[in-house]
Amino acid sequence: MGIKVFAPASIGNVGVGFDILGLALERPGDEVIARKSATPGVRIVKITGHGGKLPYATEENTAGVAALRLLEHLGATDVGIELEIHKKMPLGSGLGSSAASAAAAVLAVSELLRTGMSKRELLPFACMGEQVAAGGFHADNVAPSLLGGIVLICNNDPLDVHRLHVPLGLYVAVVHPHLQVLTREARAVLKPDIPLRDHVRQSAFLAGFIVGCFTSDLELIGRCLRDVIVEPQRAHLIPGFYDVQAAALEAGALGCSISGAGPSVFALCDNSLVAENAAYAMQHAFRQHDIASDLYLSKVNLEGATVC
Repeated sequence: MGIKVFAPASIGNVGVGFDILGLALERPGDEVIARKSATPGVRIVKITGHGGKLPYATEENTAGVAALRLLEHLGATDVGIELEIHKKMPLGSGLGSSAASAAAAVLAVSELLRTGMSKRELLPFACMGEQVAAGGFHADNVAPSLLGGIVLICNNDPLDVHRLHVPLGLYVAVVHPHLQVLTREARAVLKPDIPLRDHVRQSAFLAGFIVGCFTSDLELIGRCLRDVIVEPQRAHLIPGFYDVQAAALEAGALGCSISGAGPSVFALCDNSLVAENAAYAMQHAFRQHDIASDLYLSKVNLEGATVC
């Protein structure tokens, strides 16, 4: 007997909040099944949907590391756990694939062992797993995937995470072009220093976005969903990005930016019809650059990782 958990894809940064904002989608996502084993430790026994790209070695896999660190914390290293990982989202998409696996794994193991731990208590171990893929301790994908909603990360050490109010009617359109941008490579192009004026503008946009969430002011959210620091440095990694962004805005989206490290592009919209129109417009813009893509339409997922 095992425990199966679904953890959703997520949008890191949400454009305006580099490394400190994240948003959970309803789909796609990953599934992890955890079962007890007679062999102590964590073993990954099956991975599907990964095209042979993910390691089975526990210490090299985000789900494996997350589960192992949880066992170590519980002092249960003599317990045996087998994990199945079913990838149901593209790798290197900017949709938090590795974070979803880590989030699903810690919740599945916790439920299997009946630890009684809350999702917030499990979050540090999911972050440790995600660190394997991201090359750093970042919660902007793991936190929304595990907790759901729109999440603000005030600090990583110690973790200080808060959920923002999600305005009624807010929809997300995501287009994933058939490209791959690795998080490590996307971080490598970023400059370590930024002009003071850009820091001030970005701080104001972030503050305005947060106020817009708590007051359900969608117009304010749209005005503030802007990235003057990271987006300009990463746009060249996504051919046709500015055409795609313009297409979303012309279709009525509140705002549009890069999802996480890319190459997926997301748009926030004030209803499902606008989200659908924006998604098709973005997809068409990518086709103009001879790039095929997949699209996802979603409300903000308020549940996060769930036992299936």
